[in-house]
Amino acid sequence: MSVPTTMRALQQTSLGGPQDLRLITDAPVPVPGRGEVLVRVAAAGVNFADLSRAWGTFRDGPRPPYVAGFEAAGEVVAVGEAVTGPRPGTRVVGVGDGAFAEYVVLPAAAALPVPAGWSAEQALGLVVNWPAALAALKPLGRVTAGDTVVVHAAAGATGQAAVTLAKHYGATVVGTASAGKHETVRARGADHVLDSRADDLAAELRRLTGGADLVLESAGGGTFAASLAAAKPVTGRVVVYGLAGGEAALTNWELVYRYPVQVIGLNLGTLIRAAPGIFGEVAGELAALVAAGVVRPADPVIHDLAEGPEVLADLAGRATVGKLALRPR
Repeated sequence: MSVPTTMRALQQTSLGGPQDLRLITDAPVPVPGRGEVLVRVAAAGVNFADLSRAWGTFRDGPRPPYVAGFEAAGEVVAVGEAVTGPRPGTRVVGVGDGAFAEYVVLPAAAALPVPAGWSAEQALGLVVNWPAALAALKPLGRVTAGDTVVVHAAAGATGQAAVTLAKHYGATVVGTASAGKHETVRARGADHVLDSRADDLAAELRRLTGGADLVLESAGGGTFAASLAAAKPVTGRVVVYGLAGGEAALTNWELVYRYPVQVIGLNLGTLIRAAPGIFGEVAGELAALVAAGVVRPADPVIHDLAEGPEVLADLAGRATVGKLALRPR
């Protein structure tokens, strides 16, 4: 397959936010190095981490100007040295810098094959949203049948995955989302849905749950305190894997006297690097869930690459539902 030398891409030009993304048509097509594959992108996933990178709050994030995006699905068109698979022609999904483009380089070892019968677009989420939800629930959150689980941002891609999986594991699920997204959360199986913008969300959660066994916290900002207050004292777990609404502080005094709960941080990249055995268990269980039909093909809302700044602005404003993707061609 012939590969061009230049391509369309979205370049982040500052750390001022996604409004400073610009479409360029002469970005150099990357060359796969040792252990890497070059993928012709069919669709690139849009995630909250893209916003963190654009605002400069993502730890060790790229410095502008850089080609934005990091989640891509498409077809392998070339391989670097020492790559035994996947071979050219294979449809894969994976994570690699510069995904908002027509071509991206991915580590060969982390380029997962698209499940049989799925399109490349439908596989988006298998390397970001589903593993994050599963890791938060199982190895870190230790969910068991009969637990009460609170899922914030339950209408988002990771939130919907978490609701689906928590119900699969036998939990009672309380989702929070803005009022217009409640039906989406119920359709995923949530037992109860609360307005994420309620004046006293903490009181509503305590009234409904009597103290949650597990809270999946990605909202950040003022919702963080509600998450801590909603967890059952001593045995309740709060897994923090996002800060979409901004940073929130927690003091040692509060942990001892006000929120005596278990607070656990989750960063998927750190989990992969620091605890590969645990991540391997997550990946193995996820593959089994795909085979069993529990994890089903995504139905992303797909936009043209040029619409990336507007899509990210909508994501920042919590005006989106489910998985979002950009199509470079």
